[in-house]
Amino acid sequence: MAKFNADEKLKAVLRYCESSESLKSIARSLGVDHSVILNWTRQYEHHGEKAFRKGYTSYTAQDKLDVLQYMNESGTSVRETAAIFNIASHSTILSWQRSLESHGIDALQPQKKGRLSMKRGSRDQKSQTPAEGSIEALQAELERLRMENAYLKKLNALVQNKGKSPNKTKRK
Repeated sequence: MAKFNADEKLKAVLRYCESSESLKSIARSLGVDHSVILNWTRQYEHHGEKAFRKGYTSYTAQDKLDVLQYMNESGTSVRETAAIFNIASHSTILSWQRSLESHGIDALQPQKKGRLSMKRGSRDQKSQTPAEGSIEALQAELERLRMENAYLKKLNALVQNKGKSPNKTKRK
């Protein structure tokens, strides 16, 4: 389905409201399902021209809960509720409803989107060196010396084993 800007949506709704042209013929000329035009018409009836002027909206958990409660108390359909609250798609309300039923109120909390930010604390801790003579500095030096000692022991063992093993292989 193609995306339509606010002016195109408004023209389609006005065509339906002011002319004798049928909903299905308007939908066919735009290449969309007739339910899309009907949804635009409902939004226009509730909010006027500003229904199509949208930016990004984020909903708090309380907003989501209020929408779901209104829908249950008044008995309106999902599409009608979306039109009343000026929510772009009725599927958004359906996903809220499913989340609430399966995971409870905590599922309605807004989630951060995108990639997680890197933690600054891990870099800062590595770059900090303890003061010389402190217990932490002495423990770090002791650990480093133990690792160096173990490395030298293994190196020495490898050198001795290399001297004992014959380098030449016998050919048959």
